[in-house]
Amino acid sequence: MRKLSRFAMSGVAFSLLLWLTSPGLAASQASEIEALKGEIEELRRRDAENRATMEKLLKKVEALEKAPPKPIAAPEEPAKEVTPPQLAPPALWSRQVGGTTYRLIDLSFDLLTAVGSSTEKDANIQLLQAGGHDPRQRGFTLQALELSAMGAVDPYFTAEAHLVYFIDEEGESRFELEEAFFTTTSLPYGLQLEVGHFHTEFGRINPQHAHQWRWLDQPFINSRLFGADALRQVGVRLGWLTPLPWFSEVHVGVQHPRGETMVSFFANDEVFEARAIGGRPFVERDIDGADDMVWLVRWNNSWDVSPEVTSLLGFSALFGPNATGRDGQTVIYGADILFRWRPTDHFRGWPFLEWQTEIMNRDYKADDFSGVDDMGNPIVIAGDTLRDWGLYTQLLYGFAYRWAAGLRYEYGTGSGSNVDEEGNPVSRAADPFRSDRYRISPLIIFHPTEFSRIRLQYNYDHADFLVDEEAHSVWLGAEVFFGAHAAHKY
Repeated sequence: MRKLSRFAMSGVAFSLLLWLTSPGLAASQASEIEALKGEIEELRRRDAENRATMEKLLKKVEALEKAPPKPIAAPEEPAKEVTPPQLAPPALWSRQVGGTTYRLIDLSFDLLTAVGSSTEKDANIQLLQAGGHDPRQRGFTLQALELSAMGAVDPYFTAEAHLVYFIDEEGESRFELEEAFFTTTSLPYGLQLEVGHFHTEFGRINPQHAHQWRWLDQPFINSRLFGADALRQVGVRLGWLTPLPWFSEVHVGVQHPRGETMVSFFANDEVFEARAIGGRPFVERDIDGADDMVWLVRWNNSWDVSPEVTSLLGFSALFGPNATGRDGQTVIYGADILFRWRPTDHFRGWPFLEWQTEIMNRDYKADDFSGVDDMGNPIVIAGDTLRDWGLYTQLLYGFAYRWAAGLRYEYGTGSGSNVDEEGNPVSRAADPFRSDRYRISPLIIFHPTEFSRIRLQYNYDHADFLVDEEAHSVWLGAEVFFGAHAAHKY
């Protein structure tokens, strides 16, 4: 048994020796050894190249250290002061003209449309909705398509222009220049000058364009005192940011008194034919000096009541001649206030609460008039002061992201009699622009984005000039705008 075991072990050892010394295994080992030798040789070659490169660099360093320094040549011209380049905002359009680069950096379109109906016919709707960009008829209304262009002229001036296209109640296309003016940017002592054709900075609604309104239509007291298209004309306005410890700004302006946008002043014969204040006849007047211009004084103030509440308070006054005679004068004055609440942890401006109120009064001093009618009969009208005043107050609540709801109340009244075509005194109750009236307007707004808006508004009107004294209207408005114009802010 032991002999058998020894024999078996010897067989196993012999077999293992044969396997180790087989030609296949030897070839595999030889191949692996050659590969390793090749890698070693490659490493040695790279090491030699690196050493040679290092020796060359060391020799260059030694040569530079031993070389004498080169003399610096004197400049041919005296050194000039180097000022950093002025970085201008990216320009949509830029052109070099002489030494000035003109840049257009803000171009936008704003489209306002509305559809709705009323218990009144179109003729009365146009008296109730007296604003030029109000919904003014049953069915569809293109309120405005506004093209705005604004830009930096140079380091001293910016300029802007606003062109408006709309379709009037007769279906005619209308183009108008809303504004075109330039503003200084570098005057000292907190001063700023605005020159051109611009909205008069009276109150809060008059300086705004239609797309800046919260409601679909402008308050009717604005339409009564300033006309369908806001008080605006060619002129100049000087602003001063006072050194008071709160934000306080004073504006003093002067503008031309004529035109369809100056209904409470010189206006023109077409304005008097359509809506003469108090029925007074138009008297052509010359402009003899500064006293015949329309003058503005405006005082703006703002305070942060708390980190979440901001308040604004303003006072405005206008003085100028009217077209009732040589001694005809108009004075308009008013006050406005705005409170805005927004929590510090708001989401993109929501929620918010905004309360805005504006009150204004017009004293229209009509001059004595003597003349004849179309039949040659004499007309004599005694002078009188026609007083018209009114207010609006509105509350808007952003109750959820993209959604807001509001309520606006308006009121207007006056004193002083109208006159008929023969110059006889008549009641102002039948005059759509002077009769007692109030309006209540609930509103709901949805913003798909910051650049679009859908509004649903209901108007309840109570006016003495209406046969039934009441009117009910519903308007649905849609707005989109694109370009570089600022988005709606809340």
